[in-house]
Amino acid sequence: MTILTLDTPVADVGGIGSVRAKRLEKLGIYTLRDVLRHFPARYEDRSVIVPAAMAGDGEMLCLRGRLIGEPGFRWLDARRNMLTLKLIDDFGDGFSVAFFNQPFLRERFYSGREYTFYGKVKREGPYVDMASPSFEETGFIAPVYPLTAGVKQFTLYRLAREALALALAEDSDVLPTYIREKFGLLDAPTAYQNIHFPASWESCAEARKRFVFEEFFTFLLAAKYNRRSRETASAFVIPANAEGYDEFFASLPFAPTAAQTRVIAEADADLTSGKVMNRLIQGDVGSGKTLVSIALIGRVCSEGYQAAFMAPTEILAKQHFETFSKLLPNVRAVLLTGSQSDKRVSKQQLKSGQARLAIGTHALLTDNVEFLRLALVITDEQHRFGVGQRDKLRGKSEFVPHVCVMSATPIPRTLALTLYGDLDVSIVDELPPGRTPVETYLVSEKLRGRIDNLLRKTVDEGGQACVVCPAIEDAAAYKSVVSYAEALGKRLPGYVIGVMHGKLKPAEKTDIMRSFSEGDIQILVSTTVIEVGIDVPNASLMVIENAERFGLSQLHQLRGRVGRGSRKSYCVLIMGGGDEATAERLRVFADTIDGFTIAEADLKLRGPGEFFRSEGIQHGRLPFRLADIDDDMETLKAVSEEINNTEHFTPNEELTQRIEAILYN
Repeated sequence: MTILTLDTPVADVGGIGSVRAKRLEKLGIYTLRDVLRHFPARYEDRSVIVPAAMAGDGEMLCLRGRLIGEPGFRWLDARRNMLTLKLIDDFGDGFSVAFFNQPFLRERFYSGREYTFYGKVKREGPYVDMASPSFEETGFIAPVYPLTAGVKQFTLYRLAREALALALAEDSDVLPTYIREKFGLLDAPTAYQNIHFPASWESCAEARKRFVFEEFFTFLLAAKYNRRSRETASAFVIPANAEGYDEFFASLPFAPTAAQTRVIAEADADLTSGKVMNRLIQGDVGSGKTLVSIALIGRVCSEGYQAAFMAPTEILAKQHFETFSKLLPNVRAVLLTGSQSDKRVSKQQLKSGQARLAIGTHALLTDNVEFLRLALVITDEQHRFGVGQRDKLRGKSEFVPHVCVMSATPIPRTLALTLYGDLDVSIVDELPPGRTPVETYLVSEKLRGRIDNLLRKTVDEGGQACVVCPAIEDAAAYKSVVSYAEALGKRLPGYVIGVMHGKLKPAEKTDIMRSFSEGDIQILVSTTVIEVGIDVPNASLMVIENAERFGLSQLHQLRGRVGRGSRKSYCVLIMGGGDEATAERLRVFADTIDGFTIAEADLKLRGPGEFFRSEGIQHGRLPFRLADIDDDMETLKAVSEEINNTEHFTPNEELTQRIEAILYN
């Protein structure tokens, strides 16, 4: 017989087995300890008994009654059957319960006994019915867990009971006593009890308060350790050279902005410090972040080291390869993308040091790509680097390489410093001279004819246009790319219209992006997948349907897809719904081109949680199960202050494992 502990695999728990355990893995549940961390998504109040006379149609509630007579049973057809119960509650009001295709339940109910049921009520006049209610798990506030195919709520109830018994016996805690006392937090066993099976709504709230604090505490502590690890790691030291960038700047047909020069100097100080650089460089659309990266790469490669630049898409990687090769003619570069049929020569050149620069997608990190002296990795925000990735790169290089993360999503500085405390932050807050702002207009559906004329005019004059819709397929409330493209083709016959969305295969998306980039597609109808990964200087018109459905910062990213060439460019927001407050929010966007001003406005209007969710930043970045940046910002600030003021703290084994999971995954 297996002696259960919190580290026991769920497959070894009686009644689970290997098949069900495999299904539980899809929920992130491998051990009983994982069960504790699989928090309920919501709760059902099964503790309050409602008189049948007060039950409203469609309500989820508990009814209790005494069974009158024997259960009724009949076959509905050759395959379906129904079990019916007639009951009367303590107030003399009757109700009925029906179960379908569960004939074995006839043995569970006896005339004259009382039973409690929880489920949805159907009411027609004085008649009250329940179909297939729960009748075993009642009398308490019941957790409702996130599920996956083949796993039922009852399975998770039972596993939670097993895990709770072990947690109460183990009585360990990732939060030290002085922290719990200082902030008035429950101990871990009590909090687990109250989050899974709360005795009251108040106790549930106290448990949530505890775990929200714990999630922020773990995340920000991991960020602090990440910073500490790079401060103690051995890095490539690029020799200080005040004139190191002069030749590069002199070769440019334009002068760098003061902001670009300042950010380059900040990053260069990292390169010459002997400490590992881990810097976030934020810059508005068109601010010239790419030039910053080219300057840093040129500096590193001129000293005999290697650099790697990772782009989110193959199309963008190829565009960067052409740009870098043109501006760094003395640096041998190779392109590595997934679609390349033969990468052997490029890999050999990197391994021997003959090639100084590798440009490609995240595949640059694969085991069979080796570098001789990799000193600098520059990547976009979708590939944030932690300790795990740097450790992976150790095998590719003598020292841990410097890491620079480029982000075109303006994040308010206070939020960036709180949530990305392991990164030094530089901001390119100035647009290059001569960059023509994109004119933005907010219109209604009434101007549909004029918008079609603008699309026609743009293409007839040699330009290209993008149309962004919020949905892929037909949706009642808002525009979808498939039906929109069909209707647009009928209204604008003779024009080449492409369709792009997330359900397409990667190769299909690459082909469409290439066709648009090369000018073969005149009008591209797309979802927000176009937000990142394409640079088409000829695109001069962006039309955004149902603009009210997007956050301001996301609209700003979409607007940034046009206006990259010499053509006068326009962005048209079509408002398909919403109230005056929504219209005012969109007017704020239309009236400014400054991404950081827009980000601050977005933060005030929608709160930090919505800001992060709509921009896609939370995915894969913020490992919170209960914490919500909107509702729990004060807790986040308190935790951040506590960690910043704590010099020495030794986490226990469980907390160490959680920190490593954040850093290495």
